[in-house]
Formats: sequence, C-alpha cells, structure tokens
Amino acid sequence: MLLPHCQWHPSLSAELNVSEKELAAIAEELVGFHTQFHDCLGRVEHQRLGLAYLSGLISNLQAKSIEPIALELLQGSVRALQRFMKECRWNHAAMGLTHQQMLAEMLNEPTGILTVDSSEFVKKGSHSVGVARQYCGRLGKVDNCQSGVFIGYASPKGYGLIDAQLYMPKAWFTPAYAERRKHTWVPEQLEFQTKPQIALALIERLRRSQVFTARWVCCDAAFGANPEFLAALPEDLYYFAAIASSTLLCRRQPNLAVPEYGGRGRPPIKARRLPGQDQPLPVSKLAGRLRFKSVHLGESAKGPLWAKVACCRVYRADDEQPMWLFVRKNEDGAIKYALSNAPVDTSFKTLCQVSLMRWPIEQCFQEGKSQLGMNHYEHRSWPAWHRHMTYVFLALHFLIRLRIHLKKKPPR
Repeated sequence: MLLPHCQWHPSLSAELNVSEKELAAIAEELVGFHTQFHDCLGRVEHQRLGLAYLSGLISNLQAKSIEPIALELLQGSVRALQRFMKECRWNHAAMGLTHQQMLAEMLNEPTGILTVDSSEFVKKGSHSVGVARQYCGRLGKVDNCQSGVFIGYASPKGYGLIDAQLYMPKAWFTPAYAERRKHTWVPEQLEFQTKPQIALALIERLRRSQVFTARWVCCDAAFGANPEFLAALPEDLYYFAAIASSTLLCRRQPNLAVPEYGGRGRPPIKARRLPGQDQPLPVSKLAGRLRFKSVHLGESAKGPLWAKVACCRVYRADDEQPMWLFVRKNEDGAIKYALSNAPVDTSFKTLCQVSLMRWPIEQCFQEGKSQLGMNHYEHRSWPAWHRHMTYVFLALHFLIRLRIHLKKKPPR
C-alpha cells in the first residue's frame, strides 16, 4: 500500500475530494491493485520493490527518483531498487499488457480514440540512453533531452496512456556510440526509426493484441505534417491530425500527372500538379474565407468551453483525395487547424467531438510530470526507462479507477 510513513500527494487528495480516513482505505486499494501484477513480477522481493516504486510515484516526495523512493520507503535499499528497474528478471512487457487489459475493461468503446504524441525529458550529460541535442517540445527549442513516443486511449468513459517507446536519434546507431549502447542495454536488434515509424509500430502492436477497439487516431502537427505516416495508418481508422498554419491546401481537386521525361537525369515517377490550376493557399489564409459557427464543445474545469468552428472539404496540394479541414478558434484567440480523412457524410457534431479528444494525452503528460514523477527519473538504461514509464502508466491507471469510483461523490 502507500506505506504507513509515505504521504499521498496533496494535489491528488484535493482533486479527488477525499478525507484522511478515506485515504487510508484508498491505500489498501493500491495494495490490491498492484497485486494484480504480481505474476509479471515473480519473486516476492520484486513485488515489494514494485509496490514501493508505485507508492513513491503517488506520494508527496519532492523528487521521485530511485534514491529518494528507496530512502523513504525501503529503508535505504537504493541498490536493490536500481537493480529492480534495470536488470532484475521481471516481465514489464507482460505488465504493460495486463495494464492494457484492465484499462480496456473500464474504457473500451467501439468509437474509442487512439492518441499519438511525443514527450521530451530534459537531461544533463550524454550517457543516458537516447539523450541528444534535439527539439524539446516543453522548452520550444533544441536542448539536451530524451524523447519518447506515446500512445494514449480515450473514450467517453475516461483516458490513459497505454504504450510508449524511447526515440533513439540516428547518431546512437553509429560506431561512435557502440560502447554507450552496450552500457545502456540497448537491444542489439534495434534499428533506427523515425518517430512516425515508432508510432506506426506501436499502433500495429496494439492492433495485434486486440485489447482496445478504436475508430479514430488523433495526433499533433509533428505527425500530421507527415503524409506517409497518415497514409500508413490502418484503413479502418480515421485520422484527425493537427497541421501547421503554413500547410498548403486547395478547395478544388488538383489535376496531377507524372511529367514527361526530359531526357536528363532520372525519369520522374511522382505525379505533380499540372499548370493552369488554382494555386494552393496556406491554411491560415484559406480559413479566412470560411464561415464560422459558435459551438459549445463541452465543459472544462473553468466552465463551459466555447469556440468558433468551421469545416470544409479540401485537398492537399499534391493529393487528389478529398479530406476535411477543421478550423477551431478558441476564446483565448488561439487557432487550431486539423485534417481528417473521415467520410464525406461525417457530421459536424462528430468532428467537433473528436477535436476535443487529443487533449487527454496532454492531460496525462501534465499529471504525470507534475504529480507522478514522470520526468523525475535518473535511469540511464533502455530497460529502466521503459519500466519507469510502465509504472507511471499504472499510477495514472490507478487514479482513473479512483475517479470512476468516486465520480458520484458529492463535494464537501
């Protein structure tokens, strides 16, 4: 359970509106929750270490890395907890699958939504697995960090994180990094993948497991700007992909053809726009020609959520397939653009509902980093990074269970 001398994170107890007496009962529930993963952990010692780690993530510890958790909850067994997260033989892949199965029992819906996003973790030094100078979304600039690709699931019943993989920059696969790969336990068979390729592999793995059903995939502009990623998604999933304001679009279907070979260089193979057609416009300029409708999208923590929304059928500048353009002007002045390959008869109401469903993964990141130590880790190895994220998923999962259990609780 939350061990007797370990205090619950105050933000969590305030959010759930529970008393000190009820916190003690919830601590007992945490024991039962973690017990359902004991088969994945095997040894009793591993079960004890795992419960301590989960308790540490939910606790009010200021730093939720190995050493503070071990000192607070394991009488200083720092080395034992380090070995548990890096090298002990317990099956975190099976634990992840069990987490998914239990979460699906609560949240699964035929019209559920998969969400794809990356999240970065600022790090010092150069020895942590996958660390490099790369774009950090949280800082909005290039910095020394790690980056992971995450898959979330959302339905009207709730949301959670269900899978992730650390992104390994291309430099990590060069001979200069061979010793670092070995030291950080990077799998020998691992090959370089872009973030969209990692996301596709995670979605494919999820589909093979048949644990969750979904109708939509939502993603931010980093993935929405990649037509190859969108085209490679399963055919029975509709995407709702954010795009940048500079994305070029046409209102009329472009006429494409492969140019005739000019006799020099390689013969062209890619179809291009034929001359004499309307030029594509940046979506920001195209949106200025649309009619907007004021829409009540739902309720937020701050009250009713209103936005001005417009949508129409458009084409990418180099694609003959029609799609939906969805433009949303928020009350704070922010304008969001998205493309969707949903059928032409998809209702305006449905598109509005789906437009809200990318935020749950951002909420998971916010909760994970502000309350559950998602970014507090000091692990340097491939196994430990993924095991840490699995336990963060379990912490989020446990909170979802509490919210569902307590949702009809009247405020005090």
